[in-house]
Amino acid sequence: MLADKLTPFINRYNEISELLSSPEITSDIKKMTELSKEQSSLEELVNKAKEYKSVLEQIEEAKELLGDDEMAEIAKEELKELEPKLPQLEEEIKLLMLPKDPNDERNIIMELRAGTGGDEAAIFVGDLFGAYVRYAELKGWKVEIMDSSPSEAGGYKEIRALIKGEKVYSRLKYEGGTHRVQRVPATESQGRIHTSAITVAIMPEVDDVEIEINENDLKIDVMRSSGCGGQSVNTTDSAVRITHLPTGIVVTNQDQKSQHKNKEKALKVLKARLYEIEMQKVEEKTAAERAAQVGTGDRSGRIRTYNYPQNRITDHRINLTLYRLNEIMSGGLFDEIIEPLIADHQAKIVEAAGL
Repeated sequence: MLADKLTPFINRYNEISELLSSPEITSDIKKMTELSKEQSSLEELVNKAKEYKSVLEQIEEAKELLGDDEMAEIAKEELKELEPKLPQLEEEIKLLMLPKDPNDERNIIMELRAGTGGDEAAIFVGDLFGAYVRYAELKGWKVEIMDSSPSEAGGYKEIRALIKGEKVYSRLKYEGGTHRVQRVPATESQGRIHTSAITVAIMPEVDDVEIEINENDLKIDVMRSSGCGGQSVNTTDSAVRITHLPTGIVVTNQDQKSQHKNKEKALKVLKARLYEIEMQKVEEKTAAERAAQVGTGDRSGRIRTYNYPQNRITDHRINLTLYRLNEIMSGGLFDEIIEPLIADHQAKIVEAAGL
């Protein structure tokens, strides 16, 4: 019974309240902060649980009054009002009981890279990145370009950005994968539809204390920044390439004029990639959890198709098709794709947890 499953959460919430008032905890700032965060994360669930139990008690009391001739009609009216509340409260509680993704509150590092399709793929990198930027603006997030490699035909061969704001990762973590575009390129004189593909990677930003990097594991090269066609765009050696020797990961940053700033941003990306590797290891150890994930995280997997002639966008993971591609690419309706992905993900976890 759901009410029984809620008892441990309520007990833990009450236990934390007692601990926070104890002298041992009030003198330990670190422990007090940890417990306060844990209590805060439980608060909404506990409030819903109390409301749910209260409704259950009121229903039982009303049912007992059905045998009383004088109170039967009043009891029936109360039941009409109370009983429909239960299913809604149960669904809300099930979602609140789900294990929270520890990365949901984080900022992200987003990488878009042109794949098959040559110039048209690079142009679409620019188009999709622009859609993400407009979506971020509507959400009140801040977008900071970290590094980019412009294409001569327009768009980018590759672009990397830091997106900061409230729960950015929780909204955009489903964007990682291969995005396919079908449209008539501007350079196509015969009006033929071309199919191109780009990849998107979403990595949570990590704090320095979470990923430690040994300086001896790094090979750092400096060079002059280059633009389209390889021409130098800076007369000083400000571009930085960092190779992480144990993993072979290579990160280059050249968008900043300062070598120090380029190194700082390249290290931030390297830490995010190393953190992502650690996350994947954890996921691989937990088969049930991995099965409940939306998608496999395999970037070779096609997750979405953007068909411009039909104004159609299809997310293949949940078989969702919308004929509002233009509006979605304007950023304003991106939630029409994101919300169903979140709902599908939550439904799978609810099922896996047997709630």
